[in-house]
Amino acid sequence: MDATRRLPRDIVDQVKAYADGTRTPAEPRNASTVVLLRDGASAGPGSLEVYLLRRHVDMAFAAGMCVFPGGGVDPRDFDHEVDWVGPTPAQWAGLLGADEALARALVCAAVRETFEESGVLFAGPTEDSVVADTTGPDWEEDRRRLEARELSFTDFLAQRGLRLRSDLLRPWGSWLTPVFEPRRFRAWFFVAELPAGQVTRDVSTESDEVTWLPVHEAITAVDAGDMLMLPPTYCTCLELYDATTPAEALASAERQDLVPVEPTAELDGDEAYLTIPDRLVALGEQVRTRMARAEP
Repeated sequence: MDATRRLPRDIVDQVKAYADGTRTPAEPRNASTVVLLRDGASAGPGSLEVYLLRRHVDMAFAAGMCVFPGGGVDPRDFDHEVDWVGPTPAQWAGLLGADEALARALVCAAVRETFEESGVLFAGPTEDSVVADTTGPDWEEDRRRLEARELSFTDFLAQRGLRLRSDLLRPWGSWLTPVFEPRRFRAWFFVAELPAGQVTRDVSTESDEVTWLPVHEAITAVDAGDMLMLPPTYCTCLELYDATTPAEALASAERQDLVPVEPTAELDGDEAYLTIPDRLVALGEQVRTRMARAEP
């Protein structure tokens, strides 16, 4: 994937309309995305594995794209009674650059959406334990009810005597959907290791395929045109290239640039190009060069 890309012809008119004020940008919806990590089968840069879902081609947003688990913040994610351990909402507010109420909601949305879309749950009965198995039919029924908004996340945890483990998440960055998109999100990205004993399950109703892939394979597939990714997902894979274990990725999260990234569209006559920050363009060039040198 080129960091600066020519946009399809059918989008150019949209770009022009927003540029000249004919259209007004949609208000972005807050969202959380979680990059699930596990050790790869090999060692070295790019070996770390990430969990990806391919969205149905008829979805209104990011159709056919491979994404990490995540979604929009639900009003009930703001529930201040949710029981959790780890960094407090106030501490998360400082990390995420948000107010305390929104920070609490973003963390709840991150944990809830991960469970809804993969069956993985960052919660446990005590401050130093995590649920080891969420594959039974009773768990699936709760997951379905959460997804259908028949059950609030706070009630789900309370009924099972669980506490949200916010300490298992690390902030990774945030992205804002370009102004020319009719559906926009202000998405905060988190990284987290797959808890011991838990397994991902193909349960998301928004995807038609799920997979674990080494970071280098994901980058290669996108560059070859064999996989579709939006820039935030692709750039996150680039940023994870040097982390060879989940522990390394979690540690490197402290060094991440958390300044929000908003891709822009630049018009050039009857063409338009999507651009991202220079640092990410340079990172992509560096990683692709290193990957090419590593080939036998």
